[in-house]
Amino acid sequence: MLSYVPVFLVLGSCAGFLAGLLGVGGGLIIVPVLVLVFEHANVAPVHALHLALGTSLASILFTSTSSIRGHHARSAVDWQILRSISPGILIGTYSGAMLASRIPSIGLKWFFVVFACVVSVQMLMNAKPKPEKILPGVLGMFAWGAMIGVVSSMVGIGGGSLSVPFLLWCSVPIHRAVGTSAAIGFPIAFAGAVGYVVSGTGVSGLPDGAVGFVYIPALAAISLSSMLTAGWGARVAHALPVIKLKRAFAGLLLLMAIKMLMSLLLQ
Repeated sequence: MLSYVPVFLVLGSCAGFLAGLLGVGGGLIIVPVLVLVFEHANVAPVHALHLALGTSLASILFTSTSSIRGHHARSAVDWQILRSISPGILIGTYSGAMLASRIPSIGLKWFFVVFACVVSVQMLMNAKPKPEKILPGVLGMFAWGAMIGVVSSMVGIGGGSLSVPFLLWCSVPIHRAVGTSAAIGFPIAFAGAVGYVVSGTGVSGLPDGAVGFVYIPALAAISLSSMLTAGWGARVAHALPVIKLKRAFAGLLLLMAIKMLMSLLLQ
């Protein structure tokens, strides 16, 4: 599978830029592409999606680190929000990863397709929640963090498509919501990666180079290239209106979701 390293490098470059630019998108691109690569490389279908989810979350550890630096340099990360939401994020994401390992691949694919379609339609319509609330208290932040973590672990994302709307709904300004969302991606990635490594340990039929449900060659290539482009995406996000790029990404995401849907219907 080392022949796929150039694909992983290009994938990481795109995912890193999108994560920095939009605060969402890295995992939503990484997961379906990795599934295609793993299936093409004859990884057992029962493991392909779980391996893609775990690898995606592990890569977000590096993507989010670079993206956080870019947003923090522009004072766009609210560290108090990160501290208050992280306990729920950590518990929810780890629990979700352990649960996902017990869900058949076809069930997770349906969940991913529905989630991707909802996100892409929301982005195409540029629908944003009205700032009607203030941030909840300790229990409310824990509950929201746990919910964001569980869903993120099952679709292999850093949670931006959930945390950004939540923060906007709680009257956090858009650039601060995007920057804080990038920071929230780190505890999601950490807990999710640990969960998929633990749940995949001892599973037979995984390719050489896999540690649990994390494929190390893909992780290394995606992480390296994404770290080079995430900061660039963050700089562009603060310099340009991104609505047209956001809609282009939404269209691409919708096409990828439809492709995965077709593969499900033809099974």
